[in-house]
Amino acid sequence: MSQDVRDVLQVLRFELNYLEQGGFQRDRALLGAESPFQGTFACLNYGDPLSPHACHECVLHQFVPVPERAQDVPCHYIPLNSAGETVAGLIAHNEPERLTTELRHWLRQTIATLEANTDGAADF
Repeated sequence: MSQDVRDVLQVLRFELNYLEQGGFQRDRALLGAESPFQGTFACLNYGDPLSPHACHECVLHQFVPVPERAQDVPCHYIPLNSAGETVAGLIAHNEPERLTTELRHWLRQTIATLEANTDGAADF
């Protein structure tokens, strides 16, 4: 497994742990924050109001469909399931429970796929 895949796995595992520990729900309740990824250390610009890093530098960028990579928050356009639902869509429809469920499933599935891929070149 390549170092890059290990970096991706580390970020995805962190996000899954944060989600399962109730982090996103706390963020939403306490801060009104709707954004998974942006509100954690997974985001290269976490805590920096100047946002010096471009989203294409993020390990999550590889999961964003090419047509959505120009969005302000590209990671919110990662398809979470076979229906193509995204973080952006679930936020827009005010479905925080579904967002948590679909994001958890996507994280687990993506982690399992990367772990199973011995050459480090997963197809997404």
